[in-house]
Amino acid sequence: MGAVINIQPITRIEGHAKVVIQLDDAGNVADTRLHVQALRGFEKFCEGRPAEEMPRIVCHICGICPWAHHLASSKAGEGCFGVTPPPAAVKLRRLMQMIAYVGDKLLNFYFLAAPDFVMGPDADYSTRNVVGIIGAAPDIAKKVVYFRHLTAQILENFAGRAIHPTFSLPGGVSKPMTEKEREDILGKARELLEFSKFTIDFAKKNVFAKYLDAIQTLGVIKVGHLGTVTDDGALDFYDGKLRLMKPDGSYDDFQCEEYLDYIGEHVEPWSYQKFPYAKRWGSGFSMDLQNPSGVYRSNCLARINVCDKMATPLAQAELEEFRSHFGRPAHLTLLYHYARLIELVQCAESMVALLEDPQITSTDVRVAIKPKAGRGVGSVEAPRGTLIHDYETDADGLILKANIIVGTTHNNAAMNLSVKQAATELIKNGTYDQGVLNKVEMAIRAYDP
Repeated sequence: MGAVINIQPITRIEGHAKVVIQLDDAGNVADTRLHVQALRGFEKFCEGRPAEEMPRIVCHICGICPWAHHLASSKAGEGCFGVTPPPAAVKLRRLMQMIAYVGDKLLNFYFLAAPDFVMGPDADYSTRNVVGIIGAAPDIAKKVVYFRHLTAQILENFAGRAIHPTFSLPGGVSKPMTEKEREDILGKARELLEFSKFTIDFAKKNVFAKYLDAIQTLGVIKVGHLGTVTDDGALDFYDGKLRLMKPDGSYDDFQCEEYLDYIGEHVEPWSYQKFPYAKRWGSGFSMDLQNPSGVYRSNCLARINVCDKMATPLAQAELEEFRSHFGRPAHLTLLYHYARLIELVQCAESMVALLEDPQITSTDVRVAIKPKAGRGVGSVEAPRGTLIHDYETDADGLILKANIIVGTTHNNAAMNLSVKQAATELIKNGTYDQGVLNKVEMAIRAYDP
């Protein structure tokens, strides 16, 4: 075999990973693997813990999307104890989720993704970063910092913490919202909606149209998709049925409690991360670039593929425009950035709508729980994809077993395929430079792992 190219660390992602590209004797790509250096043991840490403590424990899995783990865990605990939270508690959970997600999507687009498009993928790495963004567009950068801070400020002032929250728990939430709090947050939410509208308009004019050639070629694979929809097919981040779509657009709908009937978890000896796959498709699991089997994607592109419609009017208009150009399902990997901003608009619209609902200030926000033996599966759409928490408890409500599939894990096989496609297309006869290697990284950054 020929040389080995190591891209380590992968930059502008949320965590630690590397890419190993194996060249053959002619200098062409023989194989490419994405390695994630993360401990696979959190599920074991949870055993023996009281289920009602889980929502504050599991949010330490990820400091970027702790609210997703916090809410999925609360829902799983409710399944174990057989309780349903009051409507106002659900609305407050949804609101906190939307606020966190708006901040997350702004972070991803402007700080992690935009340097590749504003400075260009071949620009020197010393300027192809968030500092370069500040220099190239200082007025926009200031607004991004302001609105990112605003989302964190809302979460901290109302829920107590922006990161590693303690707000939600099985049975409801820890506090109601006052009318004064509602009015204050509503004004800020309307500001965030306006900036979300600006962001997608800016991206369509200055990014997606300019880099259409790269979008059509970089990291492109044709696999399935997973997301959450309501009974009428609208995209939902907090609750609904799971929809697993094949590459041809056909799909199965199922409840999150049935996920084990549809999703298997494959293990490779060279990766700490599992490889979920669609086991009902009957073809097993394979990461053959020319003929992958059982592989599907999650996260924003997958969600807007599986849904029949968006849940809010402005986001629906954006989806219709997107599908007029790229169809359904769309398979171009860099379209994750476009899809993420369509979701940004829905999150911002939903935030305003929730705050305009007078029921959100109801003081009925929690029901009593009684620990018992049971099983509960909680699922939400995390920014990185479908998040599943599955708990079994004993008679004292202590965790006997936990299984957690996070959004990035669903995308593990797809990311490996995308980086292999990118490397294979870009590296020929042993010739490459830092711009080429950055484009391989771009195939990963699209997934926001």
